[in-house]
Amino acid sequence: MTAIKIQQMMADSGVGFGTSGARGLVSQMNATVCAAYTLAFLQGLELIKPGQKVALGMDLRPSSPAIAQACAAAIRHTGCDLVFCGQLPTPALAYYALTRKMPAIMVTGSHIPFDRNGIKFYRAEGEISKADEAAMAQAVVDVKAIKFEQPLPKPLSAAIECYQQRYSRLFPEDLLAGWRIGLYEHSSVARDCLRTILSQLGAEVISLERTDTFVPIDTEAVSEEDRQRGLDWASEHRFNAIISTDGDGDRPLIADETGTWLRGDIVGLLTAKYLGAHTVVAPVSCNTAIEASGWFQQVIRTRIGSPYVIEGMAKAQLAKSGVAGFEANGGFLAGEGLTLNGQVVTELPTRDAVLPALSILAMASQQGINISALTASLPQRFTASDRLQNFPSDQSKALLAALQANSPELQNFWQPALGGVIRTDTTDGLRLTFANAEIIHLRPSGNAPELRCYAEAGSVERAQVLVADTLGKISRADKV
Repeated sequence: MTAIKIQQMMADSGVGFGTSGARGLVSQMNATVCAAYTLAFLQGLELIKPGQKVALGMDLRPSSPAIAQACAAAIRHTGCDLVFCGQLPTPALAYYALTRKMPAIMVTGSHIPFDRNGIKFYRAEGEISKADEAAMAQAVVDVKAIKFEQPLPKPLSAAIECYQQRYSRLFPEDLLAGWRIGLYEHSSVARDCLRTILSQLGAEVISLERTDTFVPIDTEAVSEEDRQRGLDWASEHRFNAIISTDGDGDRPLIADETGTWLRGDIVGLLTAKYLGAHTVVAPVSCNTAIEASGWFQQVIRTRIGSPYVIEGMAKAQLAKSGVAGFEANGGFLAGEGLTLNGQVVTELPTRDAVLPALSILAMASQQGINISALTASLPQRFTASDRLQNFPSDQSKALLAALQANSPELQNFWQPALGGVIRTDTTDGLRLTFANAEIIHLRPSGNAPELRCYAEAGSVERAQVLVADTLGKISRADKV
């Protein structure tokens, strides 16, 4: 094999671009595929120049070292200098690369199932765009001369140290003095970093459920087991809060003093307010409390996925006002013009878990209240979400097309119980607003063969019922 057409390789291998980055089954992500993607990134986007450094990091999935080794071999093959940062959160690698003005590659499958993995790509200016992905797909590369056997070098500690300093500069040392915080570590690559930061701010940190077995935590669809864990831990240990993240540390999972996990879009809403944002950019799936709060001069809705949020933030920043972005998973993107304690918050236009977690803790600590009280004054709109796994994308699209046509399927699924549909939004998937003000949103996942369901209602229990009923009906219909 002398030349690889990336577009054809994507079709043949099954490894393609999803909502954010290239994703596929571990069995599909062999050394050739991973090296070809790396070359398509560096060569296809014309990022190679004399003395160019490229940062590389990875999460804790057992398949990540082999993928990182293939990426490292391809980086060296181009003549670029490899800056291997080892195991660290995705936003830590992105922040280091951004401050050092170098491209970066992160090997991570984020929250997706154990048998999958992925690669995220960053220009020196930040996360690549959908246009960049299209350019990479058109690239033709040659991997024949790459030396894959070279081992990964000893990782540098500079990237994680740079990331931690971002927060020690923004928050006072005694911010969390007297606080008792549970750290749900599982297999998050951010677990040690979070412990260091929380401890430096004065908190007593208690480790929970640390494991070397990878756990695919999805902050948008918290399992019933983890919901109960939060309640049990809070009852047993009398925590002020429980903090965790997904696998690569770019999506926070935050529980209040009762052990109840906060929804990611509510975390983003409160964080944006705390940092003085004037403009908020969020996907269409996020809670409508964003608009109803009246806190922001402008709210921009996008498709789901950080590239779309980043695109919206870039347009908003033309006005030079405080711009923040966040997603329903809780990942927070810091744009231009945000401030905290009289200091400018350095821009980080990629999902981050630490800044929103610390912002929630700081808000409660500085106001002398429990975290649960932070949400008390918000508009009473509540969201829930879950997914059907192993649900092929083609099947999801066919279902959405039938429902969008207001066919008998729509009548059977929701009407007349919810009243007629008063608004149909196809920005990303199918989002239906009903006459009783409840919302149901169906969307095929961009990362895995899954169908996601989001719901919004006047109580969290009602939103959960809407999600469970909808997915239950779809699952039963699929088996008929």
